[in-house]
Amino acid sequence: MIRVLLADDHPVVRTGYRRLLEQAHDIVVVHEAADADGAFAALVAHAPEVLVTDLAMPGGGLELIRRARAHDPALRILVFSMHESEAMVQRALEAGATGYLSKASEPGQLVDAVHALHAGRRYLGEGLERALRGRDPLGESARLASLSEREREVFRLLAQGCSPAECASELGLSAKTVSNHQTVIKEKLGVATSAALAHLAIRHGLVSV
Repeated sequence: MIRVLLADDHPVVRTGYRRLLEQAHDIVVVHEAADADGAFAALVAHAPEVLVTDLAMPGGGLELIRRARAHDPALRILVFSMHESEAMVQRALEAGATGYLSKASEPGQLVDAVHALHAGRRYLGEGLERALRGRDPLGESARLASLSEREREVFRLLAQGCSPAECASELGLSAKTVSNHQTVIKEKLGVATSAALAHLAIRHGLVSV
């Protein structure tokens, strides 16, 4: 079962989301929250795999995304919002969201988005995908700059062909910590495979061929 946390300040809306998601039979909503602080507390208490959040809520959706990402780097975060501008999508992705869907979308897209994020893919709603097609919201250089110092260390080792276990040994970290870093690094850089990660590092002169 895919464990989902819902964050939206409208109870009727949350009830609709819950019913829609749980009709999929492989999704369970572990908790609902009406504001950013309540959502973060629920995140700590219930350890969901996917957070579905609005942006316009008490405490701020973007701030919730940042706090949630810092607490659990492997968490998948879907923004479900009425705001559809490219600037807002970019801000959400920069904050750490892994998917963005307009509330004007067909209901089934919410289920599709949760499945996609749980499978490790980024998800942008149909209209948003068209709006952003052909351009990276951040750009490779900016994406690289967004990595923390530790993430850059892990990135370089992975790009050089080290396994996660070898990275853990080299950096004195646990295998789980390296695995979490690897997930966040691929997410921030917009790559899905180790080969793509290595090619990106070579293009920017971070590793030699």
